[in-house]
Amino acid sequence: MEFTFDDALPILRRTPATIDGLLRNLPDQWTRANEGPNTWSPFDVVGHLIHAERADWMPRVEHILEHGETRPFPVFDREGMFEASKGRALSELLDEFAVRRADSLERLDALHLSIADLSRTSRHPEFGAVTLGQHLSTWVVHDFTHINQIVRVMAKQYGDAVGPWRAYLSVLK
Repeated sequence: MEFTFDDALPILRRTPATIDGLLRNLPDQWTRANEGPNTWSPFDVVGHLIHAERADWMPRVEHILEHGETRPFPVFDREGMFEASKGRALSELLDEFAVRRADSLERLDALHLSIADLSRTSRHPEFGAVTLGQHLSTWVVHDFTHINQIVRVMAKQYGDAVGPWRAYLSVLK
């Protein structure tokens, strides 16, 4: 499946509500649990999604349009959320993510990008040449990746409690 705005934008619009529906008003044992050292909790994931709205998705779209391949993307700190999320409530992060995502999509819409624009390129610091279409497709799959991560981390909290049914619960593997 190739990237199209009509297919991608509904996913990008729904992600904040999907994550909000999964996490809002849950006890910390669901939202602050992780999979062990150097892994992220659902709380951390929401912080990461906010950080990506600030420093990755639209800034890189604008970078591609302004600089093409003449300047590589600035490096994105994938863990830049930890400091920004300290001392904050999950409800506050969920609200901020919804606002920032709506803003990002408004900015994207205001660019009036065409199908031809999807082939515009820039330089990724790790991957080399990348297209705008690849970047926008990655945004969608990044959302799915972190929704999956949230669900997986939460499911693992009952990993032992399910007993023998574990064999049939692929989310626990």
